[in-house]
Amino acid sequence: MTIAESADKLNRAMELPEGVSIAAPVSAEYQSILTFEALSHLAQLHRQFEPRRRELLAARVTRAAELDAGKPMDFLADTLHVREGNWKIAPLPKALERRRIEITGPTERKMIINALNAGADSYMSDFEDSNSPSWDNQIQGQINLRDAVRGTISVDYKGKEYKLNEKVAVLQVRPRGWHLDEKHVTVDGQRVSGGLFDFWLYFYHNAKELIARGAGPFFYLPKLQSHREARLWNDVFVAAQKLVGIPQGTIKATVLIETLHAAFEMDEILYELREHSAGLNAGRWDYIFSCIKVFRNNRDFCLADRSKITMTVPFMRAYALSLIKTCHKRGAPAIGGMSALIPNKKDPEANEKAMAGIRSDKRRDATDGYDGGWVAHPGLVEAAMEEFVAVLGDKPNQIEKQLDVNYGAADLQDFRPEGPISETGLRTNINVGIQYLGAWMDGNGCVPIHGLMEDAATAEISRAQVWSWIRSPKGILDDGRKVTADMVRGLIPQELDKIRALLGDAYTETYARAATLFGDMCVSTELEDFLTLPAYERME
Repeated sequence: MTIAESADKLNRAMELPEGVSIAAPVSAEYQSILTFEALSHLAQLHRQFEPRRRELLAARVTRAAELDAGKPMDFLADTLHVREGNWKIAPLPKALERRRIEITGPTERKMIINALNAGADSYMSDFEDSNSPSWDNQIQGQINLRDAVRGTISVDYKGKEYKLNEKVAVLQVRPRGWHLDEKHVTVDGQRVSGGLFDFWLYFYHNAKELIARGAGPFFYLPKLQSHREARLWNDVFVAAQKLVGIPQGTIKATVLIETLHAAFEMDEILYELREHSAGLNAGRWDYIFSCIKVFRNNRDFCLADRSKITMTVPFMRAYALSLIKTCHKRGAPAIGGMSALIPNKKDPEANEKAMAGIRSDKRRDATDGYDGGWVAHPGLVEAAMEEFVAVLGDKPNQIEKQLDVNYGAADLQDFRPEGPISETGLRTNINVGIQYLGAWMDGNGCVPIHGLMEDAATAEISRAQVWSWIRSPKGILDDGRKVTADMVRGLIPQELDKIRALLGDAYTETYARAATLFGDMCVSTELEDFLTLPAYERME
């Protein structure tokens, strides 16, 4: 019996709203999330907003074609009044005033408990880049979050019970981006938006409970490329609050500025969401990937090894400080991005180096003016928090700090350094890309690799850099060799052998399939928009 036949047999007795179909198993526990009313409202929201989502995704394709044809990236002329206007976002709720350290991770049950207990001010629970979007991960994640909101979540792991402390971090949730579908659920024969699916089920089941507990339905919005996409989210929020019967403006959302397009529309994005805005976040890894993607057909574009693209290089510095200035001008929090370093208990020297890197990263963020920053591991919260407290003291944020900086379009596109590009850097990209994609296809979207916590964003940089180096005349290794498709094809089996040896019994044939997919995407004629799109179609 196929999975589809098994799902059909299991779901046959389940009453579904007209036009709704689910092509995946729905157990009795899953039905507590996928209730008739929840799915009815999901179908209503889909029918209302799906045409606009498709229009906006088509607009992305048009915009990419314009940039490929040489149209310059610049600030929008028709929204100058927004950038020059004297306006601010709505006041923040008490629960979101203090966000000095935010920890992030997928919606796995034990991870949720550890993250909420870690001592951070906030925990961003993730259905997107650090999550592999299998059907079980998505629905079990909703169950886990429902239990976490009510304080009933617990798990037994290796003989130890994990449960929530009395004091926990403020919960925020990141749904998938507008570009991602939920392939297992259709309405009128159309796949529903993955982001709408994640958002609505969490909101529907938890909004009133969150409010009763002194918090609220708080979200992170990923991968936006324009203020029109922010406007779509805002309209979804308005409709959702009306459906559930809670006051307008109760939802608060932080937008990740992780595309070059969005960096040119930060004021406009805040403006569109101003009633529901909780500020902006510097999504640094996807931002680097976006820059590579935007200039994919520019033969003069080339970036050095990923390890050299730090927050202090020209284009990243312009982006980071512009975000702070924009947010604080509008009374909004500016949240710094993720440092991917993680502790290493087995190697004291490596651990000391990682901790020093975390401290340096968060010290710079706090000193620059950020109101908070991200970490990926509970073991980093204390050190990162100390750096923010050293700057902020007892203040919950430093929104009053107004930066006197003025970066223009040229500054945001000052793509240095172009070198060095090393064989080590090339091999690292290949190794990380295969390891991450293999784990992702096996259901794990948050993977420690070589001392860093890798997610889809860092895997995207790895893949896009290799693709770019093959095509750019500047893609030359520091020993003089040109990066070519044949070179990459030759290195892939070598790196796969290393992965096989490293993982031992944990190695599965999924990694071989991942290596094939990763290699094909690196040497393809066109740069695929997202690594996870074809990978998702290969998942059951």
